[in-house]
Amino acid sequence: MFGRDDHHERTLSAPAICAGVGVHSGERVRLAIRSAPTGTGVVFVRTDVTDRDNRIPVSGAAVVEARLNTMIENADGVRLSTIEHLMAAFAALGVSNVIVEVDGPELPILDGSALPFVQLLDRAGFRRQQAPVRYIEILEPIVVEEGDKRAALLPCDRYEMRFEIDFDSKVIGNQVVDFVVDEATFRDQIMAARTFGFAHEVEALRRAGLARGGSLENAVVIDGDTILNPGGLRMEREFVKHKALDAIGDLYVLGAPLLGRYEGVKAGHALNNQLVRALLAAPHAWREVTRVPELAQVG
Repeated sequence: MFGRDDHHERTLSAPAICAGVGVHSGERVRLAIRSAPTGTGVVFVRTDVTDRDNRIPVSGAAVVEARLNTMIENADGVRLSTIEHLMAAFAALGVSNVIVEVDGPELPILDGSALPFVQLLDRAGFRRQQAPVRYIEILEPIVVEEGDKRAALLPCDRYEMRFEIDFDSKVIGNQVVDFVVDEATFRDQIMAARTFGFAHEVEALRRAGLARGGSLENAVVIDGDTILNPGGLRMEREFVKHKALDAIGDLYVLGAPLLGRYEGVKAGHALNNQLVRALLAAPHAWREVTRVPELAQVG
């Protein structure tokens, strides 16, 4: 979507289907992404739930927990976790309307990045829809802070992102990435960056019922000042690029791409969702716009 001249909504040409393991649940899940009509947005369906409403439309308000992933929930209490990497792929590839069927409580982690999801969507192909894309234009700064963590949305005539992290580990240290969020940049620099964690945290996470499906196949694991993965890193500054990937997915729960600049310092899923909610609570700070010439309008 970003960088495309055709500012129309997009769905898939054919179903995209895969299976894998949930990084926190450790359960094997199957995933089917199907085309949807204009106005649908992104809707997840828990096909394993049959005794109540199993549809979970994505929205800022639907995010209920964001400790180590982004989890959404519907009014009937049906939940789905770890949606952020697929949401980032939807955002960068301009996918506006899809139904995502999953037969478990968590999306598959695959290799820990958005790359397999992008490949899956590419194979399915894309179909242009008649409705113009609605962009969320940031008019006034929105800032949320928590200790030394910060996330902000600032006015800008395109979608930009700056992210900074700072870890005591010599493997990571201080890293910054600053880029225009468009499809080409996402494919070239961001989508293959994997999630990461520290070996000493794994046991505590598993006692808490998390990271049960985590492995060197789907995460970069750091032990002291050593990367345990045999192949090492995929790219320079892979750690901060993955945090940027997460932020792209977390912000796409707004249901539309941004015309604004996101700046994050040590921000995670929880702070990103606080930012989304702060934006939605400040209607004076943003507006919906379209960029199709014959339909140019402010919504």
